[in-house]
Amino acid sequence: METWWSSMDIMLQIAWVIALITSLIFVIQMIMTFIGMDSNADFSVDMGDPSISETTSTPFQLFTFRNFINFFLGFSWSYIVFSGMLQSQFWIIFISVLIGLFVVAGVMFIFVALSKMEENGNISISQAVGLTASVYIPIPAHKEGKGKIQISVQNSVREYDAMTEGEALKTGNIVKVLSVLEGNLLLVEKIN
Repeated sequence: METWWSSMDIMLQIAWVIALITSLIFVIQMIMTFIGMDSNADFSVDMGDPSISETTSTPFQLFTFRNFINFFLGFSWSYIVFSGMLQSQFWIIFISVLIGLFVVAGVMFIFVALSKMEENGNISISQAVGLTASVYIPIPAHKEGKGKIQISVQNSVREYDAMTEGEALKTGNIVKVLSVLEGNLLLVEKIN
């Protein structure tokens, strides 16, 4: 092992040290990402733009600890690979920098794409107006009491309290939501 290490030039030794350290940190970051522990574990550099407030959340932050690790991960491993293939130090460094930048861009693209897949679990009951539903618990006639309906709102089946101005509605009747009353109570009518 010692002869292998001493046979390398100083640049290759530095590349190996950087590669091993950044690989370890990268693995730790990925484990933290998959178990959900890294939501606020990234450090970013303030670029001094007064138009961006501190509370603004942007998915595109170039100078972060994660991107620093990703760049040096791509740079160091490609330097190690290409140092055995190319003789020109300039081309080895140039290609390694490009690969480092490509790794940063690729990982940023993946995280931006994943962040767009997030869904807000809040249901807006106002979107129920005009939709059809099924009576789940019978609804008394002429607003004399309330029952329950099952309705699909924003791709989620929910139960809501409901009233009707017309005749009593039995379990299984199909109704249309007319409006939202106080307290998220829905006004419905039977569909003939």
